[in-house]
Amino acid sequence: MSRLRLRTARQPRCALGVVAALAGLLAVAACEGGHVAAGMPGHVVGGPARAAAANPDLDPGTGLHGHPAPEFRLVNQFGQPMSLAQFRGKVVILAFTDSECTTICPLTTASMLAARQLLGPAGDRVALLGIDANPKATAVGDVMGYSRAHGMVNQWDLLTGTLPQLRAVWHAYHVYVQIEAGQIDHTPALFVIDQRGREQKVYLTSMAYASVGQEAQVLAQEIANLLPGHPKLASQHSLAYISGLAPTSRATLPAIPAGSVTLGPGRPHLVMFFATWLAETSPLAVRLTALNQYARAARQAHLPPLTAVDEAITEPSPGTIRNYLTHLRLRLGYPVALDTTGRLADGYSVMDQPWFVLTSASGKIIWKHDGWLRASALEAAARKA
Repeated sequence: MSRLRLRTARQPRCALGVVAALAGLLAVAACEGGHVAAGMPGHVVGGPARAAAANPDLDPGTGLHGHPAPEFRLVNQFGQPMSLAQFRGKVVILAFTDSECTTICPLTTASMLAARQLLGPAGDRVALLGIDANPKATAVGDVMGYSRAHGMVNQWDLLTGTLPQLRAVWHAYHVYVQIEAGQIDHTPALFVIDQRGREQKVYLTSMAYASVGQEAQVLAQEIANLLPGHPKLASQHSLAYISGLAPTSRATLPAIPAGSVTLGPGRPHLVMFFATWLAETSPLAVRLTALNQYARAARQAHLPPLTAVDEAITEPSPGTIRNYLTHLRLRLGYPVALDTTGRLADGYSVMDQPWFVLTSASGKIIWKHDGWLRASALEAAARKA
């Protein structure tokens, strides 16, 4: 599990603020005109640029002035030797990814893949790379596990190596990685490197589910500016701030396999946010079916009903959760809904997966918990409503 060194007010207080080395690098870039290129062809300009700049959940990127990107030699999820130099001729999106992350890394991964998809055929000239940012999980199997869980095995190269090798790369890119209180604390940095191996921009992912698509659009537009002919994006949407759907608002979500689920004021609710990629770090099927015990107790004792909400925006594909539930050995005794936009997660201030939230009949959050709990502990918490 990762903790984060982050950028905006929405993000967790546990590790707020970028490490001094990266902060200094960004400050220098800004002082030297980090965003002066915003008017160049292919960049976000005019109204969209103003909307992006005013969006607290969206990083428009900081210019790095074409300095040579530090070289590295590591191995990918297949154990194959890789270097940055072998990607010359392609634009590289380089992210620092904790191979066991359940917080922000899945958002970064989703935005990287979506950015390349927005470029259509021109996406073939873009390489997606990740560098493992977990000092405790550096084996090839660890990076393969993350890649498999997120449907990225053949979509990118997630690189690892010995701990000294990784530390050298983290240091070269001014990325903070540390173990604090048993958790991984790292800078969620993402670099855009041009075809000649020069750093063009650095982005810091925000812990905001609804902005994943927006960050992908910003990335894709930056890449389009670097590619010949400046290809147009397959689609473009507003970059203005997207508000979350708080428990005080009525929200109706599609349910699996059919129907809908309504959350919000009117009655207490216990909501559990999750995603199928949690199977990489926990026995997900066992955890989900164990919650049937709470669902039964809730019906008998008139406790707040349980609703599971899948963060569909971070799933490998739209059908992933449906397929996963179909193959469970036991049926779930509670509904599973889809948060297809991420707005519910943002409104309920979700900072990790799984994330439990207990709301009152008025829509007030009266209890929340990060991580799995036994049914008995959930029952005790639910009685607070």
